[in-house]
Amino acid sequence: MNQTKFSHHRATVFPVLVLACASVAAIALVITRASLSGHWRYLSLVWNLFLAWLPLVFAIAVCRKYRASPKLGWKLALPAGLWLLFFPNAPYIFTDLTHLNAWFHGHFWGDLTMILLVALTGFLLGFLSLYLMQAVVADRFGRLASWLFILAVAPLCGLGVYLGRFLRWNSWDIFVHPLGITYDITQLAVHPFAHAGPLRFQAAFGMFLFFGYLMLYALTHLPPAQPNREAMA
Repeated sequence: MNQTKFSHHRATVFPVLVLACASVAAIALVITRASLSGHWRYLSLVWNLFLAWLPLVFAIAVCRKYRASPKLGWKLALPAGLWLLFFPNAPYIFTDLTHLNAWFHGHFWGDLTMILLVALTGFLLGFLSLYLMQAVVADRFGRLASWLFILAVAPLCGLGVYLGRFLRWNSWDIFVHPLGITYDITQLAVHPFAHAGPLRFQAAFGMFLFFGYLMLYALTHLPPAQPNREAMA
């Protein structure tokens, strides 16, 4: 492994700090909304945001283990598996928009802003974790393999979001109720034409995730802006 090539993960310290500040602001907004209105239903956003942090924690663990012993790939299996298992929690928060009330509701725009702030923070947490995982794959197997990895993860994430939003499974249910969640996934795979709706959702959400990641990836790789000194003179 090229240590110099893979040392770019240190540059994620500042994004993590920014995401931590955004998370604090989002939680403060949720708590303020709940205390002023007396309704606590949106407190689930705080829990969902906590779950969105877990993929980043596991991705950082993968990077650290990979830097320490890149040849012992089996040591990455547990944190990488946990990352994939919890990764759908990051973009999942966008589906909480379903809790918004009608347009004429007096708190609609405030609630919309609050949910979008939490959802965007969760999505960017997922983006950062996915970026770190892609870096590991690229360093180990090459750039092409890393993008094939993204293409594979996107629809799997769509499946995870569907299982959470519509079938009400949680990430940890794979350990608590393995037979139930395995049965539901098997039914989707064995009878795809009988579950056209779930497949469309999985494909649409996977596309949303892939192109969202691709756009953010492109933006983060823009060259630094250089002032035109001649024009400023």
